[in-house]
Amino acid sequence: MLAFKTDVTNLLEVQETTEHVLQAFRHIDVLINNAGWDELKPFLQTTPDFWETIIAINYKSVLNTCYAVLPHMVARKAGAVVSISSDAGRVGSMGEAVYAGTKAGIIAFSRTLAREHARDNLRFNVVCPGPTQTPLVEEMQQQAFGSRVLGRMEQYVPLGRLGRPEDIAPAVVFLASDAAAFITGQVISVSGGLTMVG
Repeated sequence: MLAFKTDVTNLLEVQETTEHVLQAFRHIDVLINNAGWDELKPFLQTTPDFWETIIAINYKSVLNTCYAVLPHMVARKAGAVVSISSDAGRVGSMGEAVYAGTKAGIIAFSRTLAREHARDNLRFNVVCPGPTQTPLVEEMQQQAFGSRVLGRMEQYVPLGRLGRPEDIAPAVVFLASDAAAFITGQVISVSGGLTMVG
């Protein structure tokens, strides 16, 4: 296994890392877009600088990685891309207006690429976690506004708890695998039933 520290908001760094990976492994079979960051706060309490940070990390990073990696997948006529969005991008979420917008953008972007690159035998799918117990969510729970919002969400999850990272990973692995060879342009919610919408 190799790891390369990369600022995914910087296209040049992403392109350099892509070349390092290609030199080491000769091809890229799967791209997983999972960078993400947020702070829970009402929209009118945010600033343009905050918007730029959220957009760069959550959405521009996906543009950068796809722009760097897809030419190699297209040349090989093979590849799977799985992007991590959020149920906030499907249905909205209190205190996450800008975040939800970027995550919705990932869904539309992925579905568009699924159409554009079907002839290249590339697949694009999206996994949308609901509230998941990660270090970032734990930070949010320490804040008064975040604690109120996340506390209410947990009460409404039909399966009775917040998600865990190990709940999300199997969906990503499945969509990246040959078992999902005839699945593209799809969005799968992993939220314990919190958002049962089409």
